[in-house]
Amino acid sequence: MTTAVATTTTTEARAIVYRTRGSQHGPITRLMSPGDLGEFLKPFVFLDLFGLDTSGGRKGFGMHPHSGIATLTWLIEGDTRYEDTTGEQGVLPAGGVEWMRAGNGVWHDGAPAPGTKRVQGFQLWVALPASEENAPAQSIYLAPSQVPREGPARVLLGRHGAAQSPIPAPAPINYLAVQLKDGEHWRYTPPAGHTVGWIAVDAGRLDAGDGEPVAAGELAVFEESGAAIGFVAHGDTSFVLGSAMKHPHELVMGHYSVHTSKAALEQGEVEIRRIGARLREEGRLR
Repeated sequence: MTTAVATTTTTEARAIVYRTRGSQHGPITRLMSPGDLGEFLKPFVFLDLFGLDTSGGRKGFGMHPHSGIATLTWLIEGDTRYEDTTGEQGVLPAGGVEWMRAGNGVWHDGAPAPGTKRVQGFQLWVALPASEENAPAQSIYLAPSQVPREGPARVLLGRHGAAQSPIPAPAPINYLAVQLKDGEHWRYTPPAGHTVGWIAVDAGRLDAGDGEPVAAGELAVFEESGAAIGFVAHGDTSFVLGSAMKHPHELVMGHYSVHTSKAALEQGEVEIRRIGARLREEGRLR
C-alpha cells in the first residue's frame, strides 16, 4: 500500500523547473520579460508585481506606448486612474481588471486615484497572434463585480470551470487570480493543450509540486505538460496562475512592443510615432 501511494504521488506531481524573484526596479519587481522567461512561457512574455506608495511622491507610470501585445492589469489594492488613446478614461477600483490590446499601437497612462495611499497589482503582457498584432487597439475595463469566479479563483482571462472572462482571449489561454485560506487545498486541471504553466505569489506561501514552498514575491515555472497542479496554502495566500498553449511565433521586440515579425513591428512603431506626435501637438505628452 505504501509503495502504491508513493507511486501515485510522484506520477501526479508536476515538477517546478525554474524559480525566480526577478529584478527590482524601485516599486516594481520584474518577474518575467520577453528577453528571458518570456521566450519559454510565451504567450506570457512579461510580468510585473508592482506596489506604489503615494506617500513617497510616486505619481504613476506616465503616458507610454505599446504595440503587438495585450496588457492585463489585475489591481489587488488601491484605486487607479486610467487614460488611453482609444478614448477611455476613468477610475478602476481595487479588484478590477484593465485589458489593453495594443494591436497596431496605443498609448496609455495609469496613476493612483486621488486619496489612494497605496496601489498593488500584477501587470501581464500577452503576445498576440499574427491575426491580431496589428489590429485596432481595444481597451476593456472590468469592475470587481464583472470578474467571474469559480471557487477560490477569479477568472481574469479565459475560462475555468463554469466561469468565463468577458474579455475575448486572443488564443487558448487562462489567467487566474487565486486566494486560499491557511491549510486549504486546491487543484488546477488545465484545458487540453495548455502545456505552459506558471504561478506568481504575492502573499503567503504555497506547496506546489516539488515539496519546497513557493513564497511571496516568487515566480515558479512548471514543466511543460498537460498534467494537473495541486496546491496547499501556508497562511492566507494569494497568487496568479497562467496556463496556455505555446505561442508558435518568434518574439520580435521593440522598446515597448513584441511582434511576430520585423515587418509587423515596423508597422506598429510607425503608428506609435504617429499617435505620439498627435499627443505632443495636443500638449498631452512632453
